[in-house]
Amino acid sequence: QVQLVESGGGLVQAGDSLRLSCAASGLTFGSYSMGWFRQAPGKEREFVTSIRQDGDTTDYASSVKGRFTISRDNAKNTVFLQMNSLRPGDTAVYYCAAVRFGSTIPLRIPAVYTYWGQGTQVTVSS
Repeated sequence: QVQLVESGGGLVQAGDSLRLSCAASGLTFGSYSMGWFRQAPGKEREFVTSIRQDGDTTDYASSVKGRFTISRDNAKNTVFLQMNSLRPGDTAVYYCAAVRFGSTIPLRIPAVYTYWGQGTQVTVSS
């Protein structure tokens, strides 16, 4: 069965860094585009970043551009989210998601993804 498992979340202070990982199994990882989303209490699920299956085409929300970096290691079936200069506003549950191919579909839209992880909590204190 397809599974996406996030890890790496935690409680940090503003300005700190975290590296999230999303390990995929049960799918041909190299055929999937991947995305990171986040959701804070009382807020809508928010697009953070995505990476196409080619591993080169990336997209970032304006709120994280320049601070966060998405990458993937197909040999490890893992997508990463490096988060630097964290702010209290980054506090949320972070989810990874996968969709096959995705060369033209709008990866900022949660509904386009087929698989989702369970999420990992990131809390940034001021």
